[in-house]
Amino acid sequence: MPREDRNALLATLFATLENDILPKTRVGVAAGNKIFGAALLRKSDHSLVLAETNNETENPLWHGEVHCLKRFYEMPADVRPATSDLIFLSTHEPCSMCLSAITWAGFDNFYYFFSHEDSRDAFEIPHDLKILKEVFTLDAGEYNKSNAFWQSHAMMAMIADLPEADRAPWLEKAKSIAAQYDALSDQYQDGKGANDIPLN
Repeated sequence: MPREDRNALLATLFATLENDILPKTRVGVAAGNKIFGAALLRKSDHSLVLAETNNETENPLWHGEVHCLKRFYEMPADVRPATSDLIFLSTHEPCSMCLSAITWAGFDNFYYFFSHEDSRDAFEIPHDLKILKEVFTLDAGEYNKSNAFWQSHAMMAMIADLPEADRAPWLEKAKSIAAQYDALSDQYQDGKGANDIPLN
């Protein structure tokens, strides 16, 4: 991807995280849900189609990505874009269930900000890696991140691939957004004992 296109895409992804997903996640965390969220953007102009957040207090399957897909398929068919025309953005590297949901829905891509290791280490939510290991016998990072169905893209890797002179503003933006998620994570951890999500 050309440098200018990568910068433009990063600008859209970070703006979507901060302006569209985070506000919903604040409401979700206040209701006892985890910090994960997702959004769908048009490839053509990067405009927002939908943003959602985790809703496991309603249904433990409503991870941020799956809840976003649920809302997407509740849109009238005549206004719902084809998944082949969309970018899938996830705040965190999708778990095995969400990877499958993205695949079954026909997306050929997804982008994510935090890694599975971040979910485990920074946010004290180790279930993604535990399930990959216990069910699929895969260690961290061992699933095929580029395959016949989709290509995945880590936003932090996209930043690392930029010329050094271009990285600083994105690293500052990443630090700012990570700090907001840190605060929400603390809020979730403090209150999670009051909900009945099976895998807290």
